[in-house]
Amino acid sequence: MNIFKFGGASVNSADGVRNFVKIVQSYREETVIVLSAMGKSTDALEEIVDDFVTKKDGIDCKVKSLLKYHLDIINELFPKKDDAVFLKVEALFKELSAYLQKAPSLSYEFDYDQIVSFGELISTTIVSEFLRFRGTPNKWVDIRTCLKTDDTYKEGRIDWELSQKLISQTFGFTNTFVYVTQGFIGGTITNQTTTLGREGSDYTAAILSYILDVDKLAIWKDVPGIMNADPKWLPDAQKLERISYQEAIELAFYGAKVIHPKTIQPIKKKKIPLQIRSFLDLNESGTLISTASKKQDQLIPVYIRKQGQVLISIRPSDFSFILEENLSSLFSVFAKHRVKVNLIQNSAISFSVCVDHSERRLKNLLEEISVNFEVKYNDGLELITIRHHNAEAVERMTKGRQILLEQRSRDTAQFVLA
Repeated sequence: MNIFKFGGASVNSADGVRNFVKIVQSYREETVIVLSAMGKSTDALEEIVDDFVTKKDGIDCKVKSLLKYHLDIINELFPKKDDAVFLKVEALFKELSAYLQKAPSLSYEFDYDQIVSFGELISTTIVSEFLRFRGTPNKWVDIRTCLKTDDTYKEGRIDWELSQKLISQTFGFTNTFVYVTQGFIGGTITNQTTTLGREGSDYTAAILSYILDVDKLAIWKDVPGIMNADPKWLPDAQKLERISYQEAIELAFYGAKVIHPKTIQPIKKKKIPLQIRSFLDLNESGTLISTASKKQDQLIPVYIRKQGQVLISIRPSDFSFILEENLSSLFSVFAKHRVKVNLIQNSAISFSVCVDHSERRLKNLLEEISVNFEVKYNDGLELITIRHHNAEAVERMTKGRQILLEQRSRDTAQFVLA
């Protein structure tokens, strides 16, 4: 059995969808396809969410633009007389428009999940229909009916026991050998839509791999494999041929965009190999993530850049020491507002953290912390992480830059740069 996960870049155009079908049809095994939203649809839907919550004008135009993008792809893929796919996609857009006619709820995260999830529902509908049109029968599955989470919107936590039961029943490979389903989204036991976190489609594929006991998971990307840097940032980036689960977890934790942070844990438990493949070059072997020991990891420097960072400096108003009780209360506030901490450093009377910029969450966080602490912050920063660092790698990343904060361990060096 194969589980293939394809990102939005793989199906961002009619040509992309045709190439996707070519890849799928080159395999004859039982296959589950996990698909993201097409192209930049998630970005477009996030703008719609923001406009909906803030009650801005112009939402209809943005919805129509998104509909046109998908209809243009459909028109290029299907003959004019094939009405089924048009009707299904238009029905999804009518459902989206109906939701947008309501008043916003009191939860931004709830509205986000209900709206943004349409990207995956639409993309999988189009792809499933085109596979069928090209001679590959398949079954479209609404993953929300079997991948169950709690009601932590935008970061749904998996109900493993219930999901295992429902997924095993759903993907039984009776009367079909190809399933098409959505990444990124799930559902509560009361059938409310949730999402698993940005770029969560990889995680969906890993969950299905774990539950269905597959031999290998393949994630198809627009890069040759896992690189030691984003090639759009560092053109001389090199491919890592093979890395261990441990190294992959480290890279994901520090922000390597090619892997979702939660992806590795499920497949590691059952020692399921993960192949990162290029959908642009089928002759490229990609990167294998497996049980390779750490000694087998390629120890060349790996560079990870996170932009849009905020460095927050916190200290007690009375200049008292930062003690365990202070740290406990501070971390509870970060957890409450779901602000991810990327770097921590403390001294006797101050505590500094580097976090992703999230305007809504950050505003609420700073307001609450400021009640009991003095708070200063710098935004618009970069966090550079170097795995397997050496002097040359550090010099390359920091030369001519203002270093606001740095940390080094045996394997990893991190720098907050202005």
